[in-house]
Amino acid sequence: MEDHDIVELFLTRNEDAISKTAEKYGPRIRQIAYGVLGNHESAEECENDTYYKAWESIPPNEPREHLFSYLGRIVRNIALNRLKAEESKKRNAIRCELTHEMKESIPANVNVEADILHRELRDLIEAYLDTCSELQQKVFVRRYWYWDSISAISQRYGISQSNVKTMLFRIRKDLKMHLTQGGYDI
Repeated sequence: MEDHDIVELFLTRNEDAISKTAEKYGPRIRQIAYGVLGNHESAEECENDTYYKAWESIPPNEPREHLFSYLGRIVRNIALNRLKAEESKKRNAIRCELTHEMKESIPANVNVEADILHRELRDLIEAYLDTCSELQQKVFVRRYWYWDSISAISQRYGISQSNVKTMLFRIRKDLKMHLTQGGYDI
């Protein structure tokens, strides 16, 4: 079923919208939540919360052509909020590591968890990624959207962990330069 058809089910308040969404995107939604939380049960709960939030927010939103992006943003925010709640008294090493890596490339006044959706910054990042090879784009997204480990990325694309680290370092360095040229003081 196409995204616009699923969104139409949401708009007409047809409960099949949830099952069709789960059928098409359930594993990918859980994968995003698992990447953030590292726990299958919590990821499943986030998936269910995502369906509920989608039900509540469609309408007024109508993500006809980009349903997965819309759902991905919802589940990622739910998972990050859950992680904050679970880890409020201790720091999470993975989150700290990823934040530290990106801190060198994204302006300091930008909160990676919330403000990366800001249109101007997003457009600059997308424009930069358009200049990268397909493999570089995939590695970047796997690391900073899905929160995959270096070893998982290495296995997925059949390249050494050293090559993944080097590729990510160069991407961050070039992204920093691109954002600086775009007017961001980093």
